[in-house]
Amino acid sequence: MAMRHPPRTLPVALAAAGVTTLLLAGPATAAAPAGKHRFTPGAPGVGDPYFPLEGNGGYDARHYSLKLAYDPEFDQLDGVVTMTARATQNLSSFNLDLSGMDVERVTVDGAKASFTRRGQELTITPRKGLRKGRTFKAAVTYGGVPQTIVGSPIVFGSPYGFLHTPDGAFVGAEPNGPSTWFPVNDHPSDKATYDYAVTVPEGLGVVTNGVLVSTRKERAAFSRRASATGATTYKWREDRPMASYLTTLDIGKWEVRTGRTPLGTPNYTAVDPVLLAGQPDAVDFFFETTNEATDLWTRLWGRYPFSTVGAIADDARFNGQPLGFSLETQGKPVYSAVRDTTTIAHELAHQWFGDSVSPARWKDIWLNESFATWNHLYWNELHGGTAVRDAVRATYNARPFPDPANRPWWSVVIADPKRDTMFNNRVYDGGAMVLQFLRERIGDRKFFSLLRTWVAEHRYGNATTEQFTALAERVSGQDLDAFFQTWIYSPGKPPLP
Repeated sequence: MAMRHPPRTLPVALAAAGVTTLLLAGPATAAAPAGKHRFTPGAPGVGDPYFPLEGNGGYDARHYSLKLAYDPEFDQLDGVVTMTARATQNLSSFNLDLSGMDVERVTVDGAKASFTRRGQELTITPRKGLRKGRTFKAAVTYGGVPQTIVGSPIVFGSPYGFLHTPDGAFVGAEPNGPSTWFPVNDHPSDKATYDYAVTVPEGLGVVTNGVLVSTRKERAAFSRRASATGATTYKWREDRPMASYLTTLDIGKWEVRTGRTPLGTPNYTAVDPVLLAGQPDAVDFFFETTNEATDLWTRLWGRYPFSTVGAIADDARFNGQPLGFSLETQGKPVYSAVRDTTTIAHELAHQWFGDSVSPARWKDIWLNESFATWNHLYWNELHGGTAVRDAVRATYNARPFPDPANRPWWSVVIADPKRDTMFNNRVYDGGAMVLQFLRERIGDRKFFSLLRTWVAEHRYGNATTEQFTALAERVSGQDLDAFFQTWIYSPGKPPLP
């Protein structure tokens, strides 16, 4: 979760259940067919210690096609989501993550498949086993009222996931919110490309990841309405691999500005008109700051990794209270209000550090947040603010040790901060401190070369802390084991280097 700044009552749709995140789903019991090939169920989770049931085993998702209809008047989302995947074992059954909502029908390669629900696990059993290496399509027809996640200590109690706004929806899903609104293999280690076709009542707009492909006006029959009504379908395409937590769906009224950065990256900026009352130049502010930050990071870290950049700024509230976060959704970060240039620079640095190169495990979250924080400190320095060297030492001096009661900081281990403190400030400012100390130890030339090499070698993939520390030693030519053991693998307040 990036840059957090310190429930309305929903109608019941069909039999939508609340969000469940940690109920273990039992494997499907389909018998293996006769013959030499044994078919077994895919695992109900990838085994990530922070989120044991997020993600699923037995297949590699390649593409998601989301055909959705959303009716804000009833908070109702209906859709068909088709996942194209490749079996990585002989599968008798496999799971998708889906919390709440109601599943009507499932098919595998066009044939009706049986399914069961338990907690967040949607277990699908095709008519015939899926041979290892086979590409298949699983289509889920579903609907209901997506439930906002509330009260989670992971994000300090802030609501997140699918947020129902006065005129539509606002989605900030990190870390485990995607499964609240569509069936998905919900772990960053399984990236895929995406197509969206989203139908909304006439007068509303839709902004998601990727490039706007088409807009079509029509009449549509929303499930909770007695008759068809005027509607618009927006089609978007994200053609670069994307982790599920970086997906977004933003529906409402928008003021849009399009163009290109000076270096040529397409920019699609959408701002809720309500925000213009407080800042009339908000559209230009987001567009121009996005241009500047994108091109700065492009010069430093290499070619921009996606087809478009931009901003989605909404007047996002929960129970009438403004939300306090921004998030690095792929290509176009989401902002729950007008934010400052430092926040925009932070979210756009994530396009390299977190979006293109994503964590292989949630314990590696510092590879996102520490790196984006160091970048925004560097942005501030370049714009006349405090030098990064001085900023991190001010943080060091401001944090007492031992930690005050119920205020963990030095006790948080950067390379394994634990689930409920994975977005603790030490992962942000403390990790940026580590990167600055690393910079001072190996020198500017090798430090900037290290980060450029990091994003180049892992572009569109996933990476671990161990891979970063090994690369740091290779690029620098130094033995850094003791440095990293002290600063990212251990708790406590070490002496300044």
